[in-house]
Amino acid sequence: MSQQLVTVEVRRWIAVQLKEGHGQDKVLAAMRASGWDAAVANQALREVLEAQQQLPALKAFTATQRNLPPSGRLPEPELNKGANSLWVEGHEVKVLLTLAQPRVVVFGGILSDAECDALIAQAEPRLTRSETVADAASGSEVNSARTSDGMFFRRGEDGLIARVEARIAALLNWPVENGEGLQVLHYRPGAEYQPHYDYFDPEHPATPAILARGGQRVGTLVIYLNTPLAGGATVFPDIQLAVSPVKGNAVFFSYDRPDASTQTLHGGAPVLEGEKWVATKWMREGEFI
Repeated sequence: MSQQLVTVEVRRWIAVQLKEGHGQDKVLAAMRASGWDAAVANQALREVLEAQQQLPALKAFTATQRNLPPSGRLPEPELNKGANSLWVEGHEVKVLLTLAQPRVVVFGGILSDAECDALIAQAEPRLTRSETVADAASGSEVNSARTSDGMFFRRGEDGLIARVEARIAALLNWPVENGEGLQVLHYRPGAEYQPHYDYFDPEHPATPAILARGGQRVGTLVIYLNTPLAGGATVFPDIQLAVSPVKGNAVFFSYDRPDASTQTLHGGAPVLEGEKWVATKWMREGEFI
C-alpha cells in the first residue's frame, strides 16, 4: 500500500468538521470510510487538535494580516546583477523572464531531463486523486477546481528529493526547512486547475490551525516535468501572463500578504493534447512542521 500523507487540505477539512460540531469519532469514521489508515487518521486529528490549542493568539494574528504592510523578507533569487543565468549547487539555471509586480520569474533548466523523468517515475505509483478528503455525510469529497492526480514527497525523503530541495533553497535564498514537501501532479487531456491563490485565506476557519505549522505561504515554485503537446500553461489572469510548460523549466512567484492585491491569482490551463506533469514547492514564513 502506498503511504498516505496528510496534506494541508486534509487538515483544513478536519478543522472545519470540528468547528461545525462533528465529534472526533465521527470525523475519524468518515476518514476510515474514505480509505484512510486508522493510525494516519488519528495522527492527523491529533495534529489539528494540538494546533487549535493556539487558536486565540493565531486568530488575533490572522484577523490583522490582510491590512499589514509588506512583511519584509521573501524568497528571492539573486538577480541584482542582471545575470541571464545562475549557477546553483553546480547546476546552471537560466533566467528567461522577470516581473517586479507581481514578482514572477521564469527559469529555464532548473531540473535536467533525467531528474524530471526520475521524479515522475517515483511519483507515479503513489498518485491519488488530488485533494481527496473524507466527508462526514457522503464519505468523500473531491475538489472540482483541480482535475488531476497528485502525491507529496516527504521533505528530504531520498537523495533525489534532497538534491532538488537544496537546489530550490539555494536558488530562492529560502531555507529548506521553510518549505512544504514537494508535490507532484499529473494532468491528463482536458484536466485543469482553475485560478486560485496559494496563500491561506485569513477568514477561513481552518487557517489558524494551518498557520501553526509554519506560518503563511509566501512563495510558489512550479516545475514542469514534461512538455505537453498542447495547452497546460500556467496563467495569471490579473496580468494576462501565460507561462508555457516546458520540461525542466519553472515559474516562481511570491506574495507578501494574503490578499488579492498581490496579483498572484493563477491557474493551470486545460491540457489540450498529451499530458502534463508538474512538481510544486510552496514556501512558508517559518519552519514547516
